[in-house]
Amino acid sequence: MAKVLVVDDQDTIRHFLSKALEDEGHEVFQAGSGEQAMEFLAGDHPDAAILDLKLPGMNGMDLLEKIKQIDRQTPVVMITAYGEISSAVRAIKMGAFDYLTKPVDIDRLILTLKRALDSQKIWLELAHLRRQRLVRSDFDFVVGESRAMQDLMKVIENLAKSDTTTVLVEGESGTGKELVANMVHSLSPRRDEPFMEINCGSLPEHLLESELFGHERGAFTDAKTQKRGLLELADRGTVFLDEVGEMSLTIQVKLLRVIERMTFKRVGGTQDIKVSLRIISATNKDLAQQVRTGKFREDLYYRLKVVPLRVPALRERREDIELIGKHFLNRYNIAFSKSFKGFSDRALRAMATYAWPGNVRELKNMIERAVLLFDGDIIDAEHLSFGELAGADRNQVIRALDEALSAQIPENGVDFDGLICNIEKELVEKALHQADYNQSEAARLLGIKRDKLRYKTKTLGLEVGAREGDEAT
Repeated sequence: MAKVLVVDDQDTIRHFLSKALEDEGHEVFQAGSGEQAMEFLAGDHPDAAILDLKLPGMNGMDLLEKIKQIDRQTPVVMITAYGEISSAVRAIKMGAFDYLTKPVDIDRLILTLKRALDSQKIWLELAHLRRQRLVRSDFDFVVGESRAMQDLMKVIENLAKSDTTTVLVEGESGTGKELVANMVHSLSPRRDEPFMEINCGSLPEHLLESELFGHERGAFTDAKTQKRGLLELADRGTVFLDEVGEMSLTIQVKLLRVIERMTFKRVGGTQDIKVSLRIISATNKDLAQQVRTGKFREDLYYRLKVVPLRVPALRERREDIELIGKHFLNRYNIAFSKSFKGFSDRALRAMATYAWPGNVRELKNMIERAVLLFDGDIIDAEHLSFGELAGADRNQVIRALDEALSAQIPENGVDFDGLICNIEKELVEKALHQADYNQSEAARLLGIKRDKLRYKTKTLGLEVGAREGDEAT
C-alpha cells in the first residue's frame, strides 16, 4: 500500500482521516502544520499527500507548491470548506489531483486517493512516452513549439492527473478542441475507461436527450426497446460534449443535475442511475454572451467552466505552422504513395503569412489536396489553395515580392528601414482600403491582431478612426 502524509491543524480531523486510511492498509504520517510537514519531507518522501487548505503559518497552497517543487508527480488531495472552493480550483491548476469539501466523506476520500495513486503509477510511463507518442499520432494536430501551446500542454497535464469533474475547451472551429479532449482523457487515470462523444448541435432536442440519457421501452413512439445513453455507457470514463452551446435549455437543466449529483434517469424511467464521469465540453461560441442573452444557463456555465482551456487559433501560433505542415505532408505521402520532401521557401512564407480562418483543419485539408493533385519533390506556393477565391490573388502577391527580392542589392546599398517601412505602409493602406476602413477586417487580411494594426497605422502616419461597429469584439 502507500505512504500517505496527512496535514491538518485540527487534531480530531487529522486522527479521523489517518485512522480511516490506516484501516485501508496505508502507512500514514501526520503533521499539524505546514512547517511540521516540511520537516517530514526533508527526510522522507510520501506517495501521496492530503492537505487542509487553511493551516496556521504556511497555508495549504504554499505547502502544495513546496511539495510540487520537491516532486511534481506526487499526487496531492486538498481539503476545503465549501466557501473556499475557488481556492481549491486554483490549487488544481497548480497541480493538485482533486479537492474534497468538509465534512469529508470517507468513502470518497478512499476512492479519490486510489485514483490519485493509480495516476501516479501510470504517469512515469506516460511522461517519457508522451512526446514520442504525440509526434507519431494525431495529437500533434494541436501540439507545437509555440509558447501558447506549451502553456496549454502544461495545463492539460495537470488536468489529466487531477480528477476534477468538468473541463470547458474553448476555441475557434478547426483548432483541435476534440483532440484536446481526447488528450485529457488519454493521459488521465480514466484512460482505460470509455471516451464517449456527441455533437450537441447535430441532433434535435428529443434525439439528443435520448442519446445522452437513454430511454425506457415505450417512452415515446419509436422506443421499441430499452436503450442505454452515452452517460451510462461512459461510466468511470469521459463524456465529450461538442458544441455544448447548441444544447436546449431543457437539456441544460438535466445536464446540470448530472454534474451536481452524478445521477440521472433514462427518458421515461423512474430509477436513478449513478455514474462517475468526467464531462469535457467544447464550444466555439461566446457562452458568456449566450448567458447574457438567456440562451445558456448561468449556473451550468460556471459548472462547466470550473477549468477552462482555450485552444489558440493557428494565426496565434505561426511558429508551429511548418511543424504541423510537415506532419500532414508525411501522412499524405504515405496515404497517396507520393514522395514530397518538404516545402519551398515561397510556400513556407505563404503559409506563415496567411490568416488561416479555418485553422489547423484548413491547413490539413490544403496539404491533403496538394499532395493528391500534384507530383514532385517540393510543395510550392502554387500548389496551395488559400481559400476558394483568394488563393490566386495571394500567390500573385507572393510571386511579385519574390521577384522584387530576387534582384541583386545595388553596390551603393539600400535604405533598409525606409524600404521595409514603405512596404508595410503600402500593405496597411491596401488592407484598410479593401476593408472599407474596418480595422478588424483589415487586421484579418494582414493576419495580425487589431491592436497591432492600430499600432502600425499610428507609427506609419496612417492614423484613422474606427468605423462604426468596429469596436465590437
